[in-house]
Amino acid sequence: MSKAIGLVEYKTIPKGIEAADAMLKASEVQLLFSSPICPGKYVTIVGGEVDSVKTAVDKAVAVGDIFTVDSHVLTSIHPSVLPAITATVEIKKVEALGVVETISAVAAIQAGDVAAKAGNVALVEIRIARGLGGKGFVLFTGDLGSVETSVRACEKKLGEEGGIVSSAVIPSPHKDLISSVL
Repeated sequence: MSKAIGLVEYKTIPKGIEAADAMLKASEVQLLFSSPICPGKYVTIVGGEVDSVKTAVDKAVAVGDIFTVDSHVLTSIHPSVLPAITATVEIKKVEALGVVETISAVAAIQAGDVAAKAGNVALVEIRIARGLGGKGFVLFTGDLGSVETSVRACEKKLGEEGGIVSSAVIPSPHKDLISSVL
């Protein structure tokens, strides 16, 4: 597992692709995700050693210039974050459901990391801006107390940075809702 991931979001697709290329050429990082997202934005996620990731993100921000929406380097990322981004998580039981909506794709990944570290929860999915008008959201489950703790941690951390739109804790969600979100 990488020691850090770097995330950069752009206002335009051409500048995003150009900056993604610059990231990969700037240092030894692994490309984890690079794709257009709604509405006409572009996100790139790389992983690797902390210094290499920071170098790549700095280069991407410089290349993206005024077209860079957001960037962040997450160190010591929780191991459940990457599977949640790719929606490859297998959840056996949903007790309570936490939902955190964010202003950007980068903030959604930050929220997933915060939620996973704050409480004994399982990340279900981190949806990054596809079909969401550029926003993102995180779904996670666990016992009610853990879900509440994780939602509060996201509100505190992302609220300070202006990255959260709204959140909800749903105790014992209806079985039809569970099948819809899983």
